[in-house]
Amino acid sequence: MPIGIVLALITLLIISVLYFFYSYRRHTLGDNAPEQQIDVKVLDKQSIPLSNSQPGEDNEEYWLYVQPCAGGPKREFRIGIHYYHALNPGDHGTLTYRGLSFIHFALKRS
Repeated sequence: MPIGIVLALITLLIISVLYFFYSYRRHTLGDNAPEQQIDVKVLDKQSIPLSNSQPGEDNEEYWLYVQPCAGGPKREFRIGIHYYHALNPGDHGTLTYRGLSFIHFALKRS
């Protein structure tokens, strides 16, 4: 087998592995992801007690479960305590997020 074909295959393999890690970090982990907005309905919210919190830190995590109004997969975001108390299941609004990170929720009053 000619050495040029082997070098081309190795080069393509390296490029594909690097592109995979770039895509994984951007789409799954949210690194350098664009800020996006979507109209959603709040499905549920949940608080989870933390067993290893230090004094002065929150002793709970707060999660919000939403589904896009136009259809699509359900999503979950870790939110702050103020959003947790302000939002209720059934609320509609515009969710702003970046990758997997929650940024803002603008409630739409009906």
